[in-house]
Amino acid sequence: MSQQPTQAEQLLSQGTTRNQGRTAQRMNILAGKLIGETVRTTLGPQGMDKMIVTDQQQTIITNDGATILREMNIEHPTAKMIVEIAKTQEYEVGDGTTTAVVLAGELLKQAEDLLDQNIHPTTIIKGYRIAATKAQTILQNISEPVKGKQILEKLASTAITGKVADEAKQELSKLVVAALEQVDSLEHIKLETKTGASVAQTELIKGVVLDREKVHGNMPTTVNNAKIALLDSPLEVRNTDADTKISVQNPEQFQAFLSMEEQMLQELVQTIAKTGANVVFCQKGIDEVVQYLLAQRGIYACRRVKKSDMQQLARATGGTIITNIQDLNKTHIGSAGSVSEQKIGEEHMTFVQECKESKAVTILVRAMTEHIGAEVKRALDDAIGNVASAKRAQAVLGGAGSSEMELARNLRLYAQEYSGKEQLAITSFAKAMEIIPKTLSENAGIDPVDSITALKSEHDKGKKWAGINVYTGKTLDAFNAGIVEPLPVKTHAVKAAADVAIMILRIDDVIMAGNAARETEIEYD
Repeated sequence: MSQQPTQAEQLLSQGTTRNQGRTAQRMNILAGKLIGETVRTTLGPQGMDKMIVTDQQQTIITNDGATILREMNIEHPTAKMIVEIAKTQEYEVGDGTTTAVVLAGELLKQAEDLLDQNIHPTTIIKGYRIAATKAQTILQNISEPVKGKQILEKLASTAITGKVADEAKQELSKLVVAALEQVDSLEHIKLETKTGASVAQTELIKGVVLDREKVHGNMPTTVNNAKIALLDSPLEVRNTDADTKISVQNPEQFQAFLSMEEQMLQELVQTIAKTGANVVFCQKGIDEVVQYLLAQRGIYACRRVKKSDMQQLARATGGTIITNIQDLNKTHIGSAGSVSEQKIGEEHMTFVQECKESKAVTILVRAMTEHIGAEVKRALDDAIGNVASAKRAQAVLGGAGSSEMELARNLRLYAQEYSGKEQLAITSFAKAMEIIPKTLSENAGIDPVDSITALKSEHDKGKKWAGINVYTGKTLDAFNAGIVEPLPVKTHAVKAAADVAIMILRIDDVIMAGNAARETEIEYD
């Protein structure tokens, strides 16, 4: 006997599916747990990589959580909510995406156990909110102040550990810290990747590296004491309208027309030369005649420079981007110690270096293959985000799962202040925090039960930075070992995970519209 649709379901279009109550909650929790399980194996120094083949048949090999989730093209609506917290984590603090997603998945798993005990979702949500708020205070209280450049280098090193750049993490960490000392915004650090050399040969350029070569072979290869003009205007004769007709009666008139065009191009070059500029970067095209004339004057020029690179050049050289060449004068000219064309691998690139008080820098990432270069670039992005977050907050935490274990211990003690069922929810929240050290152990092939038991014992003794050594299986003092993370990365991850778990737990009805949705007319008697 078929089940008759309810009155509410009769209002929905044909093909629409609906899940309510525990069924809806279980489906949503399952989706959240699956997303967490997907990226769990990538966490930590011993985490594994994922190979993703995109719709365009591009292959990506990475253990970066944000990249994995972004490229998976997830369609499930609840799973998309989990993906959103990874995007937010990446945007706000630059790192900790995998941590946030794994925590969200575990919070949902713990909530499922409470639901099986017939604890109402509202009670679980209340307990989770109390625990999430207390967690922020606990993390603030156990954090350590940032003191000196060395701690920043350790932060960068921790972010790079476990990536393909692991062997060169000391050198790369120093580059990251040096880059952030030079600029006042992450946007002013450019990462340029080129293959053909080892990762250890990655270098910091206090200026800008352009993926462009000089436009004429007779132009100088190197210009010292460079005076730089930045143009967002084509160095060409403007094309006439498509319907314009030019009537030429004799060869003399035709020659006069060509001479006039050449005269206009010469005036463009003279305008540049009058300013004293010996280097020109143009966002648009450069006519062949202009290229020749610039080369004659010993002026170095690049064309079709990207808008983002032009902005970097302006910050580095102190020059002003001009949209109308007639407005160009000496006050708009930037400067650099040298501008040179160099061959990197199989390509020629332009280096703008030795810029006084440069507000833009470039990290030239070297790698043997494109896949390795892309992963090193992602690792440096995380490291830059880590160091920048720590500099803003001036506070750090121990890594290796130590801060999560200390957070769990404090939350369990805090839960005892509540006598109702909220206590169970707060305790479950605390248990969920242990998923990070547990995952670090599992990914390293270590018995998670033994490692969690040992860590609990150490934390009960007051050793708040006791973490897991993924290489030996024993405990270590994460802070003294130089395994540190920015406070904002951890606080944001815990808050984001709690928020999305609560949002999912609040859903008790899932209505999926059918593909053949159509307008329905309701008739009243």
